[in-house]
Amino acid sequence: MNITINGEARALQNPVTVAGMLTQLGIASGKVAVERNLEIVPKSAFETTTLTDDDRIEIVHFIGGGNADPISTDTFTVAGKTYNSRLLVGTGKYKDFEETARAIEASGAEIVTVAVRRVNLSDPSQPMLVDFVSPKKYTYLPNTAGCFTADDAVRTLRLAREAGGWNLVKLEVLGDQKTLYPNILETVKAAEVLVKEGFEVMVYTTDDPIMAKHLEDIGCCAIMPLAAPIGSGLGIQNPVNIRIIVEQAKVPVLVDAGVGTASDAAIAMELGCDGVLMNTAIAAAKDPIKMARAMKLGIEAGRLAYLAGRMPRKMYADPSSPLAGLI
Repeated sequence: MNITINGEARALQNPVTVAGMLTQLGIASGKVAVERNLEIVPKSAFETTTLTDDDRIEIVHFIGGGNADPISTDTFTVAGKTYNSRLLVGTGKYKDFEETARAIEASGAEIVTVAVRRVNLSDPSQPMLVDFVSPKKYTYLPNTAGCFTADDAVRTLRLAREAGGWNLVKLEVLGDQKTLYPNILETVKAAEVLVKEGFEVMVYTTDDPIMAKHLEDIGCCAIMPLAAPIGSGLGIQNPVNIRIIVEQAKVPVLVDAGVGTASDAAIAMELGCDGVLMNTAIAAAKDPIKMARAMKLGIEAGRLAYLAGRMPRKMYADPSSPLAGLI
């Protein structure tokens, strides 16, 4: 029997079920999701679903795409679940899974984004992210990195839910390879479908307050405006719009993309954001572990400054020492 698996032609024994196919390939069924001819095969049906000639199969898993030390009882809640850390981190771009795990631990993050990619059929024994970053300890946030259409994003997240059972997802639909800016029309289209299907959607978008409000009205559980282009490290380019988005939102607002260093994270929190999501800023640092720790402290410092309320800006100097009794 000849079928196509993850884009590769494969000859398998006939007849064979989905479970038998995974066994022949040496893939653990509990760590993957399977799609047959664009239809997800539930894990409960692996043993009873028989494959036929010319079937097109996709087998995917999560790749790299803790408990924080709380500074107070000031917690962060999204989709009904409460977290101590307001720092969310990605799992891509590290040199290996071991460094990924160490950086996440140092950051204090409790939510980690993960990309959904095809299983490596040539070597299914290769380590997987779940072997180093346990979904029992961290909340996995499947994302749609690399998707440029609403259909691709929806399909990816349906597979993600089948693989891990999580409804909380991060939606990003990109416009082009050069800027990686969101394609807002496709983002809205995908968000509408996903919300109707019961997903809790955290959505990557531009720093446009009108669009942010529209995505909230659709039913997205968190709005994630970019600070600057993905991976640029330029920091917050439009603090005025970010602040407007924060002030009008009734759901959490998290800066996503463009943070370069700890001061950028602090600025985002000082604007009143509920959190910050980052990946490259930590993974591409000379010492990712130290940078992860710095980002944790930057988030905490910015949040405390926001809660404290900064001093008013003044046009002229105002001495801190009283002039009365001056010699």
